[in-house]
Amino acid sequence: MRAQSCPLCAYIYLIMAAHGVQGVYKPPPVPEEAYFAESFDSGPLEKKWVVSKALKEEDGKTLKYDGQWVLEEPSNQASSGNKGLVMKSPGRHHAIAAPLGTIFHFRDKPLILQYEVFFQSGTDCEGAYIKLLSHTPQLRLSQFNSSTPYAIMFGPDKCGSSMKVHFIFRRRNPLSGQYQEKHARQSDQDLSKYFSDRQAHLYTLRLYPDNIYEILIDQSLISKGSLLEDVDPPVNPPREIPDPDDTKPTDWDDRRRIPDPTAAKPSDWDEKAPERIPDHTAQKPPGWLEDAEPFILDPEAERPDDWNEEMDGEWEPPRVPNPACSQAIGCGPWLPPMIHNPAYKGKWRPPMIDNPRYQGEWQPRMIPNPEYFEDLEPFQMSTVGAVGFELWSLTGGVLFDNILLCSDPTVAQRWTDHSWGQRQTPGLFMQLLLATERRPWLWGVYVFTIGLPAILFISFMWPEKRFGPSDQDYYYKKSDAPQPDTPHDPEGTPTLEAYGAVKNSGPRKREARELQKN
Repeated sequence: MRAQSCPLCAYIYLIMAAHGVQGVYKPPPVPEEAYFAESFDSGPLEKKWVVSKALKEEDGKTLKYDGQWVLEEPSNQASSGNKGLVMKSPGRHHAIAAPLGTIFHFRDKPLILQYEVFFQSGTDCEGAYIKLLSHTPQLRLSQFNSSTPYAIMFGPDKCGSSMKVHFIFRRRNPLSGQYQEKHARQSDQDLSKYFSDRQAHLYTLRLYPDNIYEILIDQSLISKGSLLEDVDPPVNPPREIPDPDDTKPTDWDDRRRIPDPTAAKPSDWDEKAPERIPDHTAQKPPGWLEDAEPFILDPEAERPDDWNEEMDGEWEPPRVPNPACSQAIGCGPWLPPMIHNPAYKGKWRPPMIDNPRYQGEWQPRMIPNPEYFEDLEPFQMSTVGAVGFELWSLTGGVLFDNILLCSDPTVAQRWTDHSWGQRQTPGLFMQLLLATERRPWLWGVYVFTIGLPAILFISFMWPEKRFGPSDQDYYYKKSDAPQPDTPHDPEGTPTLEAYGAVKNSGPRKREARELQKN
């Protein structure tokens, strides 16, 4: 249940906002089993992260990574204390990286990478993907740039109407030694809401040793595939390729159908006959003013004072609709309407027949691919030594939070529950509860706003407490013995009211009357 669907909770939030009260955010505990975990809630940015000082070559220009990175709380923060890494500067290049606590090797354990992205200012054209940088002797985070080797690039990217969640990995060709980017296929789902709702979303990549990958947003699966089958270009090249030196023979006939060579144009075929002709049966409608022009020179127009005939030419009044035609069915020369010419046949062409010499579509012969190799374990990528963001944003204000790289799904779920999950349903009530830790007086607000309306509602709906079967219109007590508040007559005998008789006759009412007589 969100605040919008809980008027009482929304009212409590208004009271809390009026007093400047926010829920208390608890930073997630850093799991010891993680290779990298960052919530941006402790210490300055420079403590772990390195802003790049590299230069970037683009379109023949040398550019700097001069975009600003800051630690800030989200613009729609529901609880205080939760900070994130913000790519601050619009229209600038940004690059920042941090080393892993423990180097990650692609061996027999899965890779789980997740982090949050919040497009605080909307999206026009910005990427928000993260890179897992290759652990090499040449890796210098202060010189991190677009050419720095990486193992995986993952995350959302939008420019114009194109909205994607990238999963790209680099794979080395064992023959040439060159690395090539492999792009996972895009999800068939509509991703527009994740770029337009201005909410933080959790992006997760799960990569398994059996070469299966899964991509999730907000813990919902949006794409799943195989590194061997669902990436472009493929990890393994084809065994055979068309022979580049093979050419189609000059006498090869690949026409499936041809004009009939025995056909001749009929002698009465008139190719010059027009397609449409005037309707000779049509007559000019009565009232048609054939001598009146549809437009006439404006009799009220005057030549402008600054008109120069030498430069502007001879002045002529503009034309206006002829007033005489306003009530007529038509003006000007009358022409009969055009109709289809029954004698029209168009250009003659011989009919088409099956080609008796058809040899099929020509294709070059296949030869063994000299660049073929077989890679059955694309999961075993280059070792990861750092994580980084190397991005450009048109809008700016993109926030990143709660980055995790681990191998244990249990660790990932626990981190998710303590970070992203802390702000989800039923986080509304959790935030109300956590707020009392720093301001105990809020319990009085909760009791007043929740308890008092509940008591009034019960008092209004059930003004008296009733016991016994609902089909009898009287009350009775557990004992017939007189109680301290039981009415008595002057002789000390319990009255009729002591037995709960009200209006209806019945065994207990008759019993009470007999006692009074005796």
